[in-house]
Amino acid sequence: MEELLILKSLLLKGDIPGSLAIVEELEEMSRKDIIKTIRSYAVILLLHLIKQQAEKRTTRSWDVSIRNSVLEIQEENERPRSAGFYLPLEELRTVVETAYKQAINKASLEVEEGRYEPRELSQLVNRDEIIDRAMALILSESKSEVIL
Repeated sequence: MEELLILKSLLLKGDIPGSLAIVEELEEMSRKDIIKTIRSYAVILLLHLIKQQAEKRTTRSWDVSIRNSVLEIQEENERPRSAGFYLPLEELRTVVETAYKQAINKASLEVEEGRYEPRELSQLVNRDEIIDRAMALILSESKSEVIL
């Protein structure tokens, strides 16, 4: 990464303020990557929760996909060196809510073999219930509790 080379150069010159600015930029880039990864797994999680609600059934494949997505979100959000999380509850919920529209778009291709347009599918399911269910799964206290 170019930023690391710049940081090294600034540190060698003793430019602490410039170095700190680069460190902050690197932190922000890392945070954006974490958010993007969490959002990607949230789309998969929501997609299957939408399908479950719309079709009033589930499959082993959907259940496994839900569990795996939850585990990935939990793992991605954990800070490795502390007991905290990268995204606090409010921000995590915002990321999940942001993923919902993309999940509806994808689910429209799969629910009842693509029978519904995204707008129609949105009217068939309860967005708030689905997001609440996703958050409850993500916030389950331990990874072993992620059982449907």
